Amino acid sequence: MAQVVRGVIARAKGAPVEVVPVVVPDPGPGEAVVRVQACGVCHTDLHYREGGINDEFPFLLGHEAAGVVESVGEGVEDLSPGDYVILNWRAVCGRCRACKRGRPWYCFATHNAKQKMTLEDGTELSPALGIGAFAEKTLVAAGQCTKVDPAASPAAAGLLGCGVMAGLGAAINTGQVGRGDSVAVIGCGGVGNAAVVGSRLAGAGTIIAVDVDDRKLATAQRLGATHTVNSRAVDAVEAIRGLTGGHGADVVIEAVGRPETYEQAFYARDLAGTVVLVGVPTPEMKLELPLLDVFGRGGALKSSWYGDCLPERDFPMLIDLYLQGRLDLDAFVSETVPLDGVEEAFARMQRGEVLRSVVVF
Repeated sequence: MAQVVRGVIARAKGAPVEVVPVVVPDPGPGEAVVRVQACGVCHTDLHYREGGINDEFPFLLGHEAAGVVESVGEGVEDLSPGDYVILNWRAVCGRCRACKRGRPWYCFATHNAKQKMTLEDGTELSPALGIGAFAEKTLVAAGQCTKVDPAASPAAAGLLGCGVMAGLGAAINTGQVGRGDSVAVIGCGGVGNAAVVGSRLAGAGTIIAVDVDDRKLATAQRLGATHTVNSRAVDAVEAIRGLTGGHGADVVIEAVGRPETYEQAFYARDLAGTVVLVGVPTPEMKLELPLLDVFGRGGALKSSWYGDCLPERDFPMLIDLYLQGRLDLDAFVSETVPLDGVEEAFARMQRGEVLRSVVVF
């Protein structure tokens, strides 16, 4: 029987979010209902509210979550009620050309639940990134549930569902930061600071954090940056070169998603170095670079989708590191808020006051 729970929706572009009753159907074939325990307030949810993703309002917001499986549908064999899971928005299909080539983290046919959650009047909701976890319970594809050690705090574990995984993976998976490498991270919000942490985990020797906000730079230093650069005060490219023997960094991670910061990343890397774009640009943005410089500087220009993660591989491993005290996910939780605190959390995020607000149920 369908259940009615409380959830946060964006009804129209730019309108304040609302807490409303949401109808969650019983899971169908290949689906699961998850009782959400915690969900991070991610900038992507604000993009949905502002119409920056698409116009398929109303949206059921929230996607960076952890919880407990309540029920599963027909054909679900590797998931059971009571399993503690992190939700992911890239449930791999196992059949597309990327999966068949042994690169499932690039899966081109990821899937979501086929049924729709609705308002009480039957209006269908569009769940953010196919999850919709600003709700007491949510319906997802079973493949979006990744089992992890239940000893992990839901507020911390859920952050691997999006922003923290994106940053960690940009360094470890996409940038392939190695022992002794020099790394520069441009933009030190939640994703950028996760890239700092990922670079430290990978054994980087020099980790340069770049931002225009001294508060974010201080956080980056606490999380493992060896140097900080306030690019409002100095030229970021020259500062990075100055800290790397005049050469530039081996890996530069751009966590802002703007043409001007991407250009800084491009010129702040060493010859044959790597640029990783993990910041999300908007559709109207354009990039112009001299093609001769692209050719002459060599190396690699990469984009990182969800940190190029494979949830079933990466989430359990990172949770193990967290429980061993080697990965401080708790440091990313700036505050916990109730379900009706999402709108205020958006405002604090926009003002740069938090790494992550987390809704706790």
